[in-house]
Amino acid sequence: MSVIVDENTRVIVQGITGHQGSFHTGEMLKFGTKVVAGVAPGKGGQKFMDRVPIVNSVQDSLQYEPNATMIAVPAPYVRDAAMEAIDAGLRVIYILTEHVPFHDTMEIVHQAKLRGATVLGPNGPGITAVGKCKIGIMPNQIFRKGNVAVASRSGTLTYEIVDAITRSGMGESTVIGLGGDPVVGLTFIDVLEMFNRDPETEKIVLVGEIGGSNEERAAEYIKKNVKKQVVAYIAGRSAPPGKRMGHAGAIIEKGVGTAESKIRAFNEAGVKVAEYPVDVPKLLR
Repeated sequence: MSVIVDENTRVIVQGITGHQGSFHTGEMLKFGTKVVAGVAPGKGGQKFMDRVPIVNSVQDSLQYEPNATMIAVPAPYVRDAAMEAIDAGLRVIYILTEHVPFHDTMEIVHQAKLRGATVLGPNGPGITAVGKCKIGIMPNQIFRKGNVAVASRSGTLTYEIVDAITRSGMGESTVIGLGGDPVVGLTFIDVLEMFNRDPETEKIVLVGEIGGSNEERAAEYIKKNVKKQVVAYIAGRSAPPGKRMGHAGAIIEKGVGTAESKIRAFNEAGVKVAEYPVDVPKLLR
């Protein structure tokens, strides 16, 4: 059993000929992901790296039986690209692009839920089922197969903590980047439910950051529902009062969403919080 993606996931890349799309498609292929087609309007008939067929539309890609997409098109075009994928029946919609208009993301997430599709992002590093499939931009070399699942609001911190887990001798089952925008497809509670059911996952790491109440709600859910070991790290704990981080979703308003409130909520739920990213493996042990 895997979470969201597995070795049978068949991926298309919308925007495969762009800089981000082409580079990360190459890395996904090296990882072993089944990238079955790329979508680039007007460039149908070409091939990426002489192996991945390029078609003009998601509808044209259906001949290759995809069930997931990575969207790497400019922000103004993300809504149309996502709707095209959702309408075509794809089950996993990963949006790499950042600065997607707020209301566009709301519509994408709403339509995906109506159709039973899962949205990852926008503005996140994607998902990696270690040894099976990677959709996104996480570095290939940091992973090692194991039983620790990771969910994170931060891209770079995800890599740092996964690398620390790997270097400690442990390994990962599934790693999910939620995305850094105010509206994203998944919450910590969504992935906690999945990790809780996953027999390949025995331990869980949540990487949060100041702003919003995602972590506080997750702590309440853990207290009532999660029996597996959970540890956490909160980015921005040393930020001055009132400081806003770079992520659009990391905004503190009227004291809600501070590092202190998140750490306190986790501690009350029995979740140990690492002071530094490199401390996460120690807490897992």
